[in-house]
Amino acid sequence: MNIEQMKLVLKEMLAKTDLTPCVVGHRGVGKTAGIIQAVRDLERDYVSLRLGQMEVGDLVGIPWRDGDTMHWSRPSWWPGDDAPPTVVHCDELNRAQQEDTLQAIFQFVEPPAEGMRRALHTHRLDPKHRVVVSINPPDGSYQVATLDRALLDRMVLIYVETDYRCWARHARSRDFDGDVQQFLSASPALLARQGSPLDLQVEPTERAWEMVSTLKKHCRLPRELEMEVYAGIIGQEAAVAFMQWCRERKDRPVTGREILENWDKVAERVRGQRHDLLAATLSDLVSTLETSPELDETGEANLVACIAVLPRDLRFGLVKSLLKIPAVAAILARDEHDAVVYDAIAALSREAS
Repeated sequence: MNIEQMKLVLKEMLAKTDLTPCVVGHRGVGKTAGIIQAVRDLERDYVSLRLGQMEVGDLVGIPWRDGDTMHWSRPSWWPGDDAPPTVVHCDELNRAQQEDTLQAIFQFVEPPAEGMRRALHTHRLDPKHRVVVSINPPDGSYQVATLDRALLDRMVLIYVETDYRCWARHARSRDFDGDVQQFLSASPALLARQGSPLDLQVEPTERAWEMVSTLKKHCRLPRELEMEVYAGIIGQEAAVAFMQWCRERKDRPVTGREILENWDKVAERVRGQRHDLLAATLSDLVSTLETSPELDETGEANLVACIAVLPRDLRFGLVKSLLKIPAVAAILARDEHDAVVYDAIAALSREAS
């Protein structure tokens, strides 16, 4: 994705989840500038950690003793509980020069477990603060450390690449020199050349699928970016299979059995179905009730809830068909359901008379 798309994804993740995005891209593509702009758009404070220049003591603080107890002083960069909402940017994560520095930051980039705070040694980060990471790809072009899969599994990898149109919009907004803009409009290949494909070989794990679930539930990502974001968590193959399954599932009509047994799970799908798919759903619902008309309390409540969300014309048609099933007609005739079916029954009575 390009920088503008990256900023959109970042803002969704930082505003609505406590996941750790990791922006992966070649030098000069605009990773750091894009992150700073996204943080400003969210009106949050920004703290940058250049990990290539830091040691363990810079991260965990200096130890001091109180009697028999050892403590660690809070690092100067650490945003306190009383600080405004802040985004801590772990820049150049894989440029950490010492192995113990990389091991120390490992804990910090891991999203906190439910009900817990993100931590670094003895320090606990207030839940209003967020963490974002950026790295250069380990493709042989950079002096970087290889990140193991356990660390990658704790982050959402967002791959950013050069995009001329995105750069041109940025150049115009910043009033770049006209000759530079015109030259690159004719020679866009002379922007940053891509190195090897940006692929850190992430694989699906239980933790990765939980992150996909968090994003799918809480973030509104453009459809064209969903694949890229999920591929940065579970890998390309699993992301393709998952998105294809979602599309196929979305294009299938909800079944009558799903409505009667799992209305809460399919309600949004029913509301969003095309007219032809909704007609197929209602037809299957009638067929299901003709075969098995006896309903328990849950099935009755789900049936009435489904009727309530239907457009007026489809509601009348469904009620008309359901009234031909004696056991279901007895349910719909109950006083507590008048608010949902009264208009339909009244209209049918006038039609009969």
